[in-house]
Amino acid sequence: MVWWSICSKARFAISSMAAQRTSIVYGDSFQCSSFSVLSNPFTGFPRKFSGLNTTRFANVCDNYNQLGFISSLNGSKNCSANYRRNPILKLEGSNSAQACIQECTSHEEKNVAKTYHGRDFFEEMKQRFLSFKKHKYLKELEHFQALAQAQSPEVMVIACVDSRICPSNILGFQPGETFMIRNVANLVPPIHNGPSETNAALEFAVNTLEVEDILIIGHSDCGGIQALMTMQEGNSSNLTEKWVATAKAAKLKTKADVAHLSFEQQCRYCEKESINRSLLNLLTYPWIEDRVRKESLSLHGGYYDLFNCTFEKWTLDYRESSIDEEGGKYTIKDRSFWC
Repeated sequence: MVWWSICSKARFAISSMAAQRTSIVYGDSFQCSSFSVLSNPFTGFPRKFSGLNTTRFANVCDNYNQLGFISSLNGSKNCSANYRRNPILKLEGSNSAQACIQECTSHEEKNVAKTYHGRDFFEEMKQRFLSFKKHKYLKELEHFQALAQAQSPEVMVIACVDSRICPSNILGFQPGETFMIRNVANLVPPIHNGPSETNAALEFAVNTLEVEDILIIGHSDCGGIQALMTMQEGNSSNLTEKWVATAKAAKLKTKADVAHLSFEQQCRYCEKESINRSLLNLLTYPWIEDRVRKESLSLHGGYYDLFNCTFEKWTLDYRESSIDEEGGKYTIKDRSFWC
């Protein structure tokens, strides 16, 4: 019980101290304060900041002294008095307090921290964020502050939710460059299927942001396409099957064209066929078809091969494609292969 009481006081001291400190860059680490959102990026203080609350800070320091956690403060044992003389301070806990804190932290990590393959993923995520802020955000501050006010991407990307497919990583997209939505099997439903998060994003990207290109990215070993190729005819209560049924035309064409191939090869064929069917489905939206016809918007397909790390890219030939015929007809152009 005594150990738990001491540790509880240690945790209180840490949290209170953290709440009082300002944003400071220590060598290679960047520490944030409660002022981060409104702070001047060069000083770490709020733009309308009138000074630290010295009385509150001094009271907190007095509490630390009573708890016995602060044995030195720039060489002084009196935290509040020294702070009133010099408000820019470095707080140092006593050796015994530090030992207790470390023991508490170790105990909590063993019992609370979630681990993924032996590591605390959220702690790793935190370090990645802090690295991004220091090495990317602060170095391109003007760019990111402009993005904070508005976005004007030129390209919309529709990609799969598969965890192995990260378009920004694979294709090097930077913040503000692309407007992106991801769904199972990177599908675009036709307009008559009704509202969905995908066509809502399309409407915003085309009518409000006025993107100039739409790129649909598919990939090898797609679980959504495998579900499409194995699902039985008839109504299904499975949500995934209900969604991938959007690409039924791609499955039918695959079965008609390559039924003699293995199931794996059929899936590869269907993965690309579904991209082209989604490109055709884009033309069912009048506001998309109008812009494509006026050549202010272009529609593209892309395919990432996970096994070989290659990428294919092509463009829908609007003049040679049609959604009027049964199942529609498409022609592609400007095919390129990146390897």
